[in-house]
Amino acid sequence: MTMEVRQARADDHEDVVAFTSDTWGDRFDRGDYIPEVFPEWVESDGPDQRTVVAEEGGRAVGVCQVVALSAHEAWAQGMRVADDARAKGVAEAMNDACFDWARDRGAAVCRNMVFSWNAAGLGAARGVGYDPATEFRWAHPDPDVDARADANGASGLAATGDSDAAWSYWQRSDAARELAGLSLDPDESWALSEATRERFRAAADERRVFAVQGPDGTNGAALRTREYERDTEAGGSERWVEYGVGAWEDVPAAQTLFAAIARDAADLDADRTRVLIPETPRHVSDAAYAGIAVSENPDFVMAADLTGRR
Repeated sequence: MTMEVRQARADDHEDVVAFTSDTWGDRFDRGDYIPEVFPEWVESDGPDQRTVVAEEGGRAVGVCQVVALSAHEAWAQGMRVADDARAKGVAEAMNDACFDWARDRGAAVCRNMVFSWNAAGLGAARGVGYDPATEFRWAHPDPDVDARADANGASGLAATGDSDAAWSYWQRSDAARELAGLSLDPDESWALSEATRERFRAAADERRVFAVQGPDGTNGAALRTREYERDTEAGGSERWVEYGVGAWEDVPAAQTLFAAIARDAADLDADRTRVLIPETPRHVSDAAYAGIAVSENPDFVMAADLTGRR
C-alpha cells in the first residue's frame, strides 16, 4: 500500500482522533491535546505554519506540524503515528516533509520537545535527525501579592523592570549557556526559540521583565511570556501565567526573583504559574531551597541542523 505525505485537511480530523485519543494512556489526566487542536491547526495553516498527515489506504495514519518561529528557526510538534502504521517509515517521511518546508523558508535549525520519560519518542527523534540540545524544568511559584524574599538571605536586592540589565545578565548567565540561549517563544505555546535583546525589550513594553539588582550589579533575570485560561477536569477554568525563562546567580537572587514573579502573577489574578528554568542540580535545588514547587520531570529539547540537508 502506497503512503503519501500531504498537507492536512479538515476531513482528516476523524482519522487523527482515532489514533491520538489514547496516546499517553493514563499518564495525564487531560489526555492528548491533538484531537482538540487539530481543526485549529488546519484552519490556521499558512506561510508560517504547515500541518501534514501521512495517508495510507485512504486514511490518515500520521500527523505532524512545523512552525516558523523566526527567520532561521523552526519548531516541529505533535508527531503521532497510528499503532498499525508504526515501523513503516511514516514518522521519517513526515519529518522529512517538515524539514523540507522549514529549509525552503530559510530555517537553519528545527527543534522539538520530548518528555524526558518518553524513551520511545526520544529514540524516534534521534532516528529522524535530531540531536540533544538542552533540558529544562518548570518552577511553579504560587501567586502572592504579599510575597517577599527572605530578608536574611536577599537583603539589599530588588527586582526592577530594566530590560537591558536583564538582557545583559541573561547573556552572561550559566542559565543561558545551559539552555542553549533558548526561552519560551512569545507566539507559539510550548515552543522554545532564541532569547534576543528585542524579546526582552518587547516583554518590558508589552508584559513584564525582571532584573534582580543590588550593590554588586544585576544577578537575576526573567520575563513574562503569556497569560491564558485553561479548562480543568472539574469543568471550571484556571488562569495561568507563563514566564519564558528564569535565571539567577545564587539563592538570595532566586528568592528575590521568584517573590517578584509571585507578586506579578497575583496582580494578574493568576491561579497557577510556571517559569522555565535550566535542568541543573544548582537551579533545581536553588528553587526548592527558596520554597518553590518544581515539576517532577524535566523536558528535553532536540535540534536538527538543516543547513546540510538537500
